[in-house]
Amino acid sequence: MPDVTSTSRSPNGDTNLNSLSIDAPVEILAYLRDLQQHQVLITLTAPGGHSVNTYVWAIDAQAQQISFDAGKLKAHERALLDADELSAVAYLDSIKLQFELEGLTLVIGSEGAALRAKLPPVLYRFQRRETFRVKPVSGSVPVVRLLHPHTQDKLCLRVLDLSIGGMALQLPPDLPPIEGECLLRQVQVELARDIRFEVGLRVHHVGPMHPATLGTQLGCAFVNLPREANLDLQVFIDQTQKRHRLLHKR
Repeated sequence: MPDVTSTSRSPNGDTNLNSLSIDAPVEILAYLRDLQQHQVLITLTAPGGHSVNTYVWAIDAQAQQISFDAGKLKAHERALLDADELSAVAYLDSIKLQFELEGLTLVIGSEGAALRAKLPPVLYRFQRRETFRVKPVSGSVPVVRLLHPHTQDKLCLRVLDLSIGGMALQLPPDLPPIEGECLLRQVQVELARDIRFEVGLRVHHVGPMHPATLGTQLGCAFVNLPREANLDLQVFIDQTQKRHRLLHKR
């Protein structure tokens, strides 16, 4: 399988995803055939939230089509067929692959049922870093804005570190405590001027800050992280890691 980390623009022209996209047909086919060969589980998700798990059944490069197994597709899951576009996500070892599908149709033949779509023109490749955490570099201080779950006061908390799965926040000592397992709703996350999204946070860990810093550290996991926010978060983590490397080389 080719090791590709950078090729082109995203379908909507978002240059933030340049370092993550692949648009060379040969390279896209190589990844898709890996998914087929290893029968990797693929999750297809429609904009309305409907999703189904499946596998790549067949790839027809000449006809520019890909087919997914639909033998166990339930009646309520056929709402996927009404979507103009689906998002597909799969994992190959430490790599996350994501691509969009158009023109989805249900085909029933002698060998079974399949979902057929056009081959994706662009594929996104990410290194999975669920446990890899980065600390903001100097000059970049991400924050979150939310309502305190008990007082409903407006809070603006500093982000201490973050990963694809969650973040650590600093709760100042003059604020009422927030307990573990508390669900923080409608949290506004601002990682940079052009990277903002809303998400839920589940507080999993509450502990003291470094002795030289006042306050409490809240270890939180993302709840219902939007797909676009996931992409933005991955880009931010990659960029922050590169900046750390550059600073350490000086």
